[in-house]
Amino acid sequence: MENVYIIGLGMIRFNKYPDRGVRDMSHEVTRLALEDAGLKKEDLQAAFFSNTFWGMFDNQHSIRGEVALRSMGIERIPVTNVENACAGASTALHLAYTGIRAGMYDVAIALGSEKITNPNKALSLSAYATCMDVGNFENQLKKMEELNKTFQVEIPEGQTQPGEGRSIFMDAYAMGARWHMSTYGSTQRQLAVICSKNHWHGSLNPMSQYQMDMTLEEVLADKPIAYPLTRAMCAPVGDGAAAAIICSERYLKKLVGARPIRIRASVLGTGSDRMLDGEDIGERLAKEAYDIAGVGPSDISLAELHDATAYGELHQTEAMGFCPIGEGGPYAETGATKLGGKQPVNTSGGLECRGHPIGASGLAQIYEIGVQLRGEAGKRQVEGARLGLAENGGGNIGVEEAAMCIHILEKV
Repeated sequence: MENVYIIGLGMIRFNKYPDRGVRDMSHEVTRLALEDAGLKKEDLQAAFFSNTFWGMFDNQHSIRGEVALRSMGIERIPVTNVENACAGASTALHLAYTGIRAGMYDVAIALGSEKITNPNKALSLSAYATCMDVGNFENQLKKMEELNKTFQVEIPEGQTQPGEGRSIFMDAYAMGARWHMSTYGSTQRQLAVICSKNHWHGSLNPMSQYQMDMTLEEVLADKPIAYPLTRAMCAPVGDGAAAAIICSERYLKKLVGARPIRIRASVLGTGSDRMLDGEDIGERLAKEAYDIAGVGPSDISLAELHDATAYGELHQTEAMGFCPIGEGGPYAETGATKLGGKQPVNTSGGLECRGHPIGASGLAQIYEIGVQLRGEAGKRQVEGARLGLAENGGGNIGVEEAAMCIHILEKV
């Protein structure tokens, strides 16, 4: 089977863009990725297009990728539309990778574009609930309520606001955080350490939606959302797009001046019907990815982990094997996950600061790792970066992600 390489990356800054749409953001990142790869649009043999809410907000269903690409003159090639909640963009990359490994294509683009900001804020926030088991939604809420009653965590007065005005996922992450606090003794302060670190990273990233540094104290003092989460610990609503062009080894040999990044592993999986304890989807898929890549957790130079909240990062540092289960909070306090530390995590600022337009987020992670492995990350450059891991979860069924992709990338 062919080795697969990333040869082109494109991304716009994630932000709120009232005057931009899915289509024109797609055009821009496609042009950027083609320019980075030194290719023309006529060179592309296949496209994999990730988006979740275009149909819901603007009634563009079914042929989103064809519409976005045809309007910039990319036609005739196979276009696969990918919808996998927050893991959509990484799933698009996985499918492109699979096609090239199978010998069906020599060069393909994975593209994610999403617009979530809307004059109707209630519509934006309610859209996230469609990334759950809608037909079983009431039972899911009851299950969360029952689980919450079993945790030995005292919620300070005024630290959990009514559910209106936020995504249901913030309640799910808060539940997971309280379980972790009850089970392992982790603290809200440790979550603030993670969040403050990501704000510092985000302040160094021109592609980040939030570019302001925040102290640990400022994070803790921010508006409470759902204990132990404050507003700063939660990913913002926003818009954006990102793309990656990948190719086979035989195609790479024809190129002049390419700056390739090898995809050592690409895995996709779904969650299982489990309780909060026991091996979860991240632990299971990480082991699979490491086995395919022939490396272990200690070999990873840096990681982009799915931190829709600060608790997401704490949990995934454990699931990826960077520290023992239950020790994600103390591990963050050591500074190991900060720039200059043993294993920097979310040098982009993560979803908390870089932003989370869900159909594009997975490829934004790939963009950050690619920039790092090329040594082009500027003030946030990880010294000696050789291997990078991206973990991107999507949706929720039960107590874990409905879908997840993990990619391991290598400097060539």
